[in-house]
Amino acid sequence: MLFALKKFVGSLLQPLPLLLLLMGAGLLLLWFTQRQRAGKTIIAVSWLLLILLSLQPVADRLLLPLESHYPTWRKTTQTNDIDYIVVLGGGYTYNAEWAPSSNLIGNSLPRVTEGIRLYHANPGAKLIFTGAAAQGNPVSNAKTAALVAESLGIPNQDIVILDTPRDTEEEAAATAKIVGRQPFLLVTSANHLPRALRFFQAQGLIPIPAPANQMAITSALNPWEKTFPSAYYLSHSERVWYETLGRIWQSLKGATPPSAAPTDHSSQGDSSRDATSKS
Repeated sequence: MLFALKKFVGSLLQPLPLLLLLMGAGLLLLWFTQRQRAGKTIIAVSWLLLILLSLQPVADRLLLPLESHYPTWRKTTQTNDIDYIVVLGGGYTYNAEWAPSSNLIGNSLPRVTEGIRLYHANPGAKLIFTGAAAQGNPVSNAKTAALVAESLGIPNQDIVILDTPRDTEEEAAATAKIVGRQPFLLVTSANHLPRALRFFQAQGLIPIPAPANQMAITSALNPWEKTFPSAYYLSHSERVWYETLGRIWQSLKGATPPSAAPTDHSSQGDSSRDATSKS
């Protein structure tokens, strides 16, 4: 019940529904009360915010700080192979008639493809996919991601499915039962990674950050792509607000890593398996 309530309230507080509610409140003030100035102000401010949050320069400027914490993971001559690669669940549906990858919505497909890239860079690793089934869906998030991986050539015996976790905190708890105290690559969206790491470190785990699905554009774009409001860039602003709400909730719950948990991720990618056994 609490989980569903959390998701419902979080969805309601996203920029688009929240601003539409404010505009509606402004219209009610205009139509049914004498508070004409207040109604006009609420509508104007909400309309302006909706436009600004839909512009690429604004949305990506807000999103970039969240995505800049960790670089893309790349193997070097000093990097030892990793035994586990954990790919967190995201948006999905399941339609057996579709191409497998079409069932991964939004942030999920970039996470899975990055996990596959890391698998090829670490021969012998196990790919762990997480995520429970959405309400009414017979196939879990994790299983759908695994089917995509198999369709792209990953052997079934190298895939582990964790299909009971419903959110990041539960994904961390389920992962802990498999990987123990050895370092592993944690793949999720770049904007979600800082919050996800806190949940995994709180379990006493040693995640190595492996960001995927970077969205904040700093490279060249056509002028009109920067000038006109777009639902695509509004979704970038939504990610910022979603992660902000998530961090607030995380702090309220006290899901912080223990003091012994490693925080210097820059060197963990080079940690050897022998060194791990000593930690």
